[in-house]
Amino acid sequence: MSESQSYANHRRFDPLMHFVVLPVLLISWFTSVWHVIKYPSLHAAWAMVLCLILVLLALVTRGSALKVQDRLIRLEETLRMQRLLPSDLQGRIAELTPKQFVGLRFAADAELADRVREALDQKLDGEAIKKRIQTWRPDDFRV
Repeated sequence: MSESQSYANHRRFDPLMHFVVLPVLLISWFTSVWHVIKYPSLHAAWAMVLCLILVLLALVTRGSALKVQDRLIRLEETLRMQRLLPSDLQGRIAELTPKQFVGLRFAADAELADRVREALDQKLDGEAIKKRIQTWRPDDFRV
């Protein structure tokens, strides 16, 4: 059984992306650069460009998935906040930044209002919010 999620262990690595795809693409790009320097040719230069495009494609693909995830978090947390926050804070939900929404998703329902108030009044970023959470609400559905 895995340990419960907390601030210390909440970051997620995608083993296939982080430990296979990106390293292989980066090694391919570096070796293609070396090949262009050692044996300059149009073919070697084109292979280098293609390797760079593949690295960029992998990064853009990962970034797009994370952006969609952030939008979904904002939607889910807005709905949760509309249900749980007192009326004075419900009117301020739109003031929260995307990073604040991301940080607040880990706050348990019982402490959500306190964390939202702190985030808005002290202009806390997502990391500062996560560090203040007393009861961690795990998020196991991340990209």
